[in-house]
Amino acid sequence: MFIDRAIIEVRSGKGGDGMIAFRREKYVAKGGPAGGNGGRGGSVILKANSRINTLFNFRHSKAFIAKEGEKGGIKNKFGKYAEDMIVEVPVGTVVYLESDKSFIGDLNEDGKTLLVAKGGRGGRGNTAFKSSTNRCPRIAENGEPGESKRLILELKLLADVGVIGLPSVGKSSFLSVVSSARPEIADYPFTTIVPNLGVVSVDDSSFVMADLPGLIEGAHQGKGLGLQFLRHIERCRVLIHIIDMSNNGRDAYQDYLTVNNELKEYGFGLNKRPIILVAGKMDEDGAEDKLKSFKKKVKEKIYPLSNISEEGVKEILYACKDLLAVTPKFPLFDEEEREIDYKKYSIEEEEKEFEIVRLKAHLFRITGDKIIKFYKMTNITTDEGMMKLMSKLRSLRVDDELERMGASDGDTVILEDFEFEYVR
Repeated sequence: MFIDRAIIEVRSGKGGDGMIAFRREKYVAKGGPAGGNGGRGGSVILKANSRINTLFNFRHSKAFIAKEGEKGGIKNKFGKYAEDMIVEVPVGTVVYLESDKSFIGDLNEDGKTLLVAKGGRGGRGNTAFKSSTNRCPRIAENGEPGESKRLILELKLLADVGVIGLPSVGKSSFLSVVSSARPEIADYPFTTIVPNLGVVSVDDSSFVMADLPGLIEGAHQGKGLGLQFLRHIERCRVLIHIIDMSNNGRDAYQDYLTVNNELKEYGFGLNKRPIILVAGKMDEDGAEDKLKSFKKKVKEKIYPLSNISEEGVKEILYACKDLLAVTPKFPLFDEEEREIDYKKYSIEEEEKEFEIVRLKAHLFRITGDKIIKFYKMTNITTDEGMMKLMSKLRSLRVDDELERMGASDGDTVILEDFEFEYVR
């Protein structure tokens, strides 16, 4: 089975908590703080591996959770850093954030890595809070929370040449003739339901050719195997468009227009790629007459092809070689063509300060990435930790915002799992 799209959840590890400890040694008076910092949590990293061909493994393994960092120790010992979780994916995997379809990265080379969830920073131990005014701090930070994301993985084949056309026009037969690939071949629609790859050698050079699932009208809207098909064309530098010239009752010119229109509607400039037009099944009765009629309607050069006698194969392969020599790689993402806002996603996106939501009368909730992160990293089980949190809320003018929203003395305010009374 070929799996070319998967949704996974990744979760980086929380940083280790800082330690509250003090130096206690004989003959050392007022030893001072000695609490170490926590270790960094493990990150989740995707890595391209050329030995993996599909996203099939992600059909069952959908959650990847890195370990937490170790807590800080006494005697200023730092907690151990957690190991990063490496998740291997096929070369050619493109990664998006599921929530807004933001583009995160393209793993298009063997060994290339992509950080998708950054491990939390370790919390500071009480030694880090020592100052000239606080020689014996009884406060330490909790580790920074890890990140949690749902990602879309899409596999786009890395083929130089893509063989396209309507179903059952002879694409698989052509690939089997020019390479060692052995795709399933039969005379019914969608014989090819997964892409087949073959390495083609021409003189002293070689290139990768893909026989792609058949295209039908409406493919750019997802009909048939359309979107799966078109997704893999995006990386191809040259296309071979095979048109069936057998006596099958179909209009060859209309078939030609159908495929060209689907390429145009999908975008990415697919209809502007170098295309080698091939008249297939020329060994069948009536094919010559059908080709003559077709030539009157198109201006492009047409290469006749017989898969049985292999007549025309050599000319097509040399045409591929010549076009590949002068055709650069096309950009994978063309926002203007696709009309989708593919913003570059950054792990370090700007965070909100805070927001206050009225849940009901006399009940408010404080939300916002920054304040929640600060709360989770503050150890409020100590008096100094509680003072630190209250000081932070005052510095953000949370009390002013509560007053503006009509809060009165005694109203309950919730911050994550912590509740306190509002007092003006």
